[in-house]
Amino acid sequence: MTKSARELFEEAMKLDPEERATLTCLLLESVDTESEEGVEDAWQVEIERRMAELDPGTVKTLPWKELRARLYRR
Repeated sequence: MTKSARELFEEAMKLDPEERATLTCLLLESVDTESEEGVEDAWQVEIERRMAELDPGTVKTLPWKELRARLYRR
C-alpha cells in the first residue's frame, strides 16, 4: 500500500527544518528536469556575483525575520 501525498507531508513535517529543506530540493529536482540551455551557467555567474558583493560588504543583508515581516506587510 502506498502512502498519500497528505500522509507523506505529515511525516515530512516531523523532520527538522534543515531536513525538510533538503527534501524540498530533492522533490523539486525530481520534477524540474528540463532547463533551457545556459540557465545553469547563468545562475552560477549570478551566484558568484552576489557572493562577491557580500564579501566586501557592498550590499546590506537583512535578517530573515525582518525580510519575512516586510513581505507579509505587502
